[in-house]
Amino acid sequence: MSSGNNCQPQSLTKPALGEKEAMELVDRVFGLKVSWIRPLPSYDDQNFHVRVSRNKGAAEGADEYVLKITNSEDSQEPDLIEVQTQAMMFLSAEGFPSAMPCLTKDGNIMSLEAGDTGPGNKKYMVRLLTYLPGMPVAKIPTNAQILYEIGKLAASLDKALSEKFHHPSVKSLHRSQFIWNLSNVPLLDQYIYALGQNKYREVVEQVIEQFKGKVIPKLSSFRACINHGDLNDHNILVDSSSASLENPQYRVSGILDFGDMSYGYYVFEVAIAIMYMMIESPDPLSVGGHVLAGFESVVPLTEEERGALFLLVSGRFSQSLVIAAHTALLYPENKEYLMITAKTGWKHLMTMSEVGQEAVEKTWFETAAAYTNRAPA
Repeated sequence: MSSGNNCQPQSLTKPALGEKEAMELVDRVFGLKVSWIRPLPSYDDQNFHVRVSRNKGAAEGADEYVLKITNSEDSQEPDLIEVQTQAMMFLSAEGFPSAMPCLTKDGNIMSLEAGDTGPGNKKYMVRLLTYLPGMPVAKIPTNAQILYEIGKLAASLDKALSEKFHHPSVKSLHRSQFIWNLSNVPLLDQYIYALGQNKYREVVEQVIEQFKGKVIPKLSSFRACINHGDLNDHNILVDSSSASLENPQYRVSGILDFGDMSYGYYVFEVAIAIMYMMIESPDPLSVGGHVLAGFESVVPLTEEERGALFLLVSGRFSQSLVIAAHTALLYPENKEYLMITAKTGWKHLMTMSEVGQEAVEKTWFETAAAYTNRAPA
């Protein structure tokens, strides 16, 4: 759910191609004939699930892809999109289930294309990525096993990117004013108007003030890394690895949307994963311990990092809820998708605020400690 390298979460930059235009784009840019197409939900880019007629141009015989048309603002940063795409290719080579780009007719991984005939003659970066199988975590009843696996995945992914991924443009991931980077919770001040005047706004204002006082001064003590930045319950795909209906075992089958990649800190990734895994859970406060245990099986947190976790999770809730409210004012037609998190997110943030940091941390840390002498089957 990226949106540029500046503070503006989203201006009117979302592409609006019709299905016929999208089919023609795939043919013209990638030399593939689309036999079936349907739109996919998206925050500020435009995505289509396409099936193509098999021919020698299809990557490794693949016939299903996601056509990704990046918003016009992010499309002005080709180095950033290049790095994100190369990171996906690197992770795929490392054994992670990430998509691979189909090359254009010119042999490139992306192409800048003229968009609709609206004002400003906008241009959009276009990619065709292999379609990954599985269902979003949001669609399954999560259990301790998959929450642990997601935590482990988050740590392993960041560790691989930070230690092994090299690219000439990797510096473009230093996105100091990127609204979705967790360091930038204080930037929410300028968008909080979208909440109106209510109890929700009061809680967010408290989170922002505590974040400024207790998290920002400690950032330099956290261990830096490259973050995926958006391991939410719609960006992680799973499939069932067991036939048991009573106790299904899941494995991650796909990692989507690298548009929020940026330099950050290991503790950011686990906080983001915890927050999004809480969204659909009937017992949200218990989630964090299982995700944390999986993460710490790869990257154990320091005491200072652990001490910031509660405010980082609260900060991510605040980012998601405030930016969604702001963006829904710009794109009322996309409000249903934009407000997915808000359906339960406000309730969870209010619960965290009411229960308090000490009690929530006790639940998380005791659950994680129970894994010390055992890993889930």
